[in-house]
Amino acid sequence: MPLQVSDYSWQQTKTAVFLSLPLKGVCVRDTDVFCTENYLKVNSPPFLFEAFLYAPIDDENSKAKIGNDTIVFTLYKKEAAMWEALSVTGVDKEMMQRIREKSILQAQERAKEATEAKAAAKREDQKYALSVMMKIEEEERKKIEDMKENERIKATEELEAWKEYQRKAEEQKKIQREEKLCQKEKQIKEERKKLKSNSLTGNSASRNLAAKEFRSCCSGWSVMVQSQLTATSASHGSSCSPASASQVAGITGRNSENIFTEKLKEDSIPAPRSVGNIKINFTPRVFPTALRESQVAEEEEWLHKQAEARRAMNTDIPELCDLKEEEKNPEWLKDKGNKLFATENYLAAINAYNLAIRLNSKIPLLYLNRAACHLKLKNLHKAIEDSSKALELLMPPVTDNANARMKAHIRRGTAFCQLELYVEGLQDYEAALKIDPSNKIVQIDAEKIRNVIQGTELKS
Repeated sequence: MPLQVSDYSWQQTKTAVFLSLPLKGVCVRDTDVFCTENYLKVNSPPFLFEAFLYAPIDDENSKAKIGNDTIVFTLYKKEAAMWEALSVTGVDKEMMQRIREKSILQAQERAKEATEAKAAAKREDQKYALSVMMKIEEEERKKIEDMKENERIKATEELEAWKEYQRKAEEQKKIQREEKLCQKEKQIKEERKKLKSNSLTGNSASRNLAAKEFRSCCSGWSVMVQSQLTATSASHGSSCSPASASQVAGITGRNSENIFTEKLKEDSIPAPRSVGNIKINFTPRVFPTALRESQVAEEEEWLHKQAEARRAMNTDIPELCDLKEEEKNPEWLKDKGNKLFATENYLAAINAYNLAIRLNSKIPLLYLNRAACHLKLKNLHKAIEDSSKALELLMPPVTDNANARMKAHIRRGTAFCQLELYVEGLQDYEAALKIDPSNKIVQIDAEKIRNVIQGTELKS
């Protein structure tokens, strides 16, 4: 049964009522204050206080202060007037019950309105926050699109400049080749003139010499013929006529002409070329692996795999129709991505590696370089996937791909450590140390990871 409090004091002005309610041991935690326009109730077990107010008050602005075993109320009047008493007199139990129920209904309505107002305000705040977020995302998207467009324009300008440079270089080479051809033609013409002049002088000299020899031979032969004719005529009693001498001279002239033309033909024919053989030797492919640790089969398999990877081109991509011939080359795209990575434009570098991988998905360095970009952008799961794919393509393990395998293990181990998966990260770092045990930086990082693992185990 609660104790009704009747020992209280109050004062008033035209605008406010000051009520002091002494309650022994009162505290904020255990006190329930209920106030409406015409009703005031305080429940602080085992005490109970009720007041059916003389006139309406502004319950929203009224205040209550609890402390020092007392509750002090400041009740603001709705109408400025002096009250005759704090509570109305002559109120029976039914009227009290009606006032209580009316006050409770008013409080419930007010609480419902406040809840609805709060919910509406919350919805407005959420709507505003959503609009602000959408605006920020739109600005970010526009910024990224502008960056992509600027990068595309820059790449296009670089490509056009490179093409212009290549065109000028081709023109320069063409001009140089034409100049060399002109010089060679001039040299050939000069050599032909020299050979012709030499052949003419040699032929004239040989012709003169042959003519002299022929004259001497003909003179001797004519003398011999004449002597024979004289002897014959003398023996037969007849003489040689001038006609026979002229016939002999004609015969000798024809024979001399035939000999001279044959001599010219022999001098104009060049000597045949000498016959010879050219030997060609091919240097065998030599790997820098000691004979006792030979991995000839694995190295040959790696070379065969690399050759197949270079031939594995995918040209059935719809987007390729708009690309230029240089942009369809995975190696050109890889170099472009490396340049973008060096300028810290990691998103554009990833786009270049993505297109190169779509063209040829068998090149391990594309996945390895894209993993480095994802690591810079904190896309840790994608970095792990690309490093694992690179390690899969870098099989079988040989000396030729040792450096790439070590980088793949380090990048995957770094991503694991940033995800706080230190045991998996340490495994990758130890695998990198097996490839290059003398690498001091990898040794230091592996030791740091071991210390972290030991520290977490001790704390747990």
